[in-house]
Amino acid sequence: MSRSLKGKVAVVVGGSGGIGAASVRLFAEAGATVVIGYRSGKAAAEALVSELPGDGHSAMHVDVMQTQTIEAMRDAVAGQYGRADILVNSAGTTTPVAHKDLDGLTDGIIDEVFASNFRGVFATIRAFTPMLKESGDGVIINVSSIAAFKGFGSSVAYCGAKAALDSMTHTLGLALGPEIRVLSVSPGMVATGFVPGRTSEQIEKAGAATPLQKVTQPEDVADAIFASVAYLTNSTGTRIVVDAGRGL
Repeated sequence: MSRSLKGKVAVVVGGSGGIGAASVRLFAEAGATVVIGYRSGKAAAEALVSELPGDGHSAMHVDVMQTQTIEAMRDAVAGQYGRADILVNSAGTTTPVAHKDLDGLTDGIIDEVFASNFRGVFATIRAFTPMLKESGDGVIINVSSIAAFKGFGSSVAYCGAKAALDSMTHTLGLALGPEIRVLSVSPGMVATGFVPGRTSEQIEKAGAATPLQKVTQPEDVADAIFASVAYLTNSTGTRIVVDAGRGL
């Protein structure tokens, strides 16, 4: 990636592993100062900070299901850097439940999935919007999923939460312009440990069945996130699909 992000501050929530960590590396390589938001992966986040090129990067605790921690991170970013130009929302949780198992999809699972994948994202955007507006060239990337529009995913609740997230992207793309762009980046099955119980064999099989016969890697999704920030500067309110054609 050749487009410079020097002078920019990028906040990556869920930045300690998988898609978030791959995005952090690209932002730092392009010259941005990166804040890695982590919930439980403190050691991984701090190790990643130590590996990044450039200076001034940091790791900060945040739990998107606890709004007070989001606001505390926002205040820490404002105090330490005085600005935020890029916000990537890549945190989220899921509990696999077969779509036909209506009784298995309990109220508790539904509430947790929506809290982490929708409410927490909105709360993070709400907290950081003033700084992003002050940037004048702010951008928000929501990591969504093709589950939002294809009807397959780890649970009915997950599909619904990601559909709601895409609706949020559309709505806030309208509401927050011209100072802030908002985009969803929507992967299919990615070679990470995000979904509990999903095996590497299942991921390989799904990748082989796509039109491109490829397994989507975290770096593939990170490339799309970086491109959305650095190159797709005339796009907002829409989604970028990264799935090797799985959703076709």
